[in-house]
Amino acid sequence: MKRLVRRYRSLPLRSRLALLVAAAVAFAVAAVSVTCWFIVQGKLYDQVDNDLQKSLRGPALEGQAKAAVADCTTQTSPQNTDGPRNSYFQVVTESGKTCVFPYSLGSVEVTGTDKDLIKTGQLGQGVFHDSTDADGNSVRVLALPGYTVTDQKGASSKAAILIALPLNSTEKTLNDLALILLLVSGIGVLGAGAAGLAVARAGLRPVDKLTEAVEHVARTEDLGIRIPVEEDAEDEVARLSRSFNSMTSSLANSRDLQQQLIADAGHELRTPLTSLRTNIELLTRSEETGRPLPEADRKALLASVKAQMTELAALIGDLQELSRSEGQRGERVQVVSLEDTVEAALRRARLRGPELTINASLEPWYTRAEPAALERAVVNVLDNAVKFSPEGAVIDVRLTQGVLTVRDHGPGIPAEELPYVFDRFWRSPSARALPGSGLGLSIVARTVQQSGGEVTLDHAEGGGTIATVRLPGAPTPPPDTPVP
Repeated sequence: MKRLVRRYRSLPLRSRLALLVAAAVAFAVAAVSVTCWFIVQGKLYDQVDNDLQKSLRGPALEGQAKAAVADCTTQTSPQNTDGPRNSYFQVVTESGKTCVFPYSLGSVEVTGTDKDLIKTGQLGQGVFHDSTDADGNSVRVLALPGYTVTDQKGASSKAAILIALPLNSTEKTLNDLALILLLVSGIGVLGAGAAGLAVARAGLRPVDKLTEAVEHVARTEDLGIRIPVEEDAEDEVARLSRSFNSMTSSLANSRDLQQQLIADAGHELRTPLTSLRTNIELLTRSEETGRPLPEADRKALLASVKAQMTELAALIGDLQELSRSEGQRGERVQVVSLEDTVEAALRRARLRGPELTINASLEPWYTRAEPAALERAVVNVLDNAVKFSPEGAVIDVRLTQGVLTVRDHGPGIPAEELPYVFDRFWRSPSARALPGSGLGLSIVARTVQQSGGEVTLDHAEGGGTIATVRLPGAPTPPPDTPVP
């Protein structure tokens, strides 16, 4: 049995489906065939029983039965020869004596049922049962008890009349029916197996296409492949195909973004690395040749090296932030006080722009986010305002009902550049001389979106730029929620 199960599991899916369909149809056909055969058998036997009962009707046959009982007391066989010649007719006494009528087809074997019936049966209570004749042929017997015979000495005994009809035609009909049902069942099972195989092939054709597509992707890493799906199809295979197409599309986009990130990172790293290498080579050559640089030039080179190293460190930190997966972020998400986060970011912003005036009006607001990432995003927004504000300018910071606005009075952003401000490594042509990697606002957009909010940059009335960050949450933290 275990071997059969292993062999079944080793078959292809379409073969297993065909076998299951064939087995289900075979079971159904077998059940219908057996039921049909027994119903027909019952109907045919009922017909034979009706024919046996009809043979008793009429005064002539009744008189013959009584005469046969009387003759059986004195003679070996009855003398009456006028009767139906398509059946068996005999009398059986309690002692076991049998009198076969001359017009009977032959004698019928006396069964235990007949003997018990002679002793206990009553007149008019006939019993049907199966038996055989002297040649072994099957017959249907109607045993009629309740008769009494008297021998020559005057002793009486019970007797029964056995009337029987041959079952040859009935059995032939049943055998022919069984053969027909067997043939029909076999053809039905074979047809069901073929139909099941065809249905399995047709139903699994999209799965074959999906398998080929997966193998193609694994072999060639081509994520541009798509499986055609009908627009109105809503079955499991169509859903699976759409999921596969969506997955490959997401993977392709992710790979494109990764390649773009690598290319942009390489481009951004090339400039500070080149400048850093040049400055270090100048310092090294000065030491090797023994011709020291003027003190002012040496200090300028060292300051440039320090600035470039700081820029590289910031760029690497931004790249690490952008490369973090969603799963890594999800482990650190908690309820955060946005008011406290903005205050911490303001302290850092005031140190970076001591010549600026930063006015803040903050209301309590709690949201779900990663504390460090959210603070970094707010710092980036404030740094952007500090970077583009002229000396002595004012920066207004407001937090009301989960909406944080940072308004500076700098030169503003041209309208044609606004759609690109959140793209990675994008920097305005007018700001490329300033320090930065072009990743700050991209990190802001990603952090805010991961927290379920949105961020926008727009022109401010009277000049400058206004950054708006909207985050979902509530003025009070949920009950029993720890807040950092």
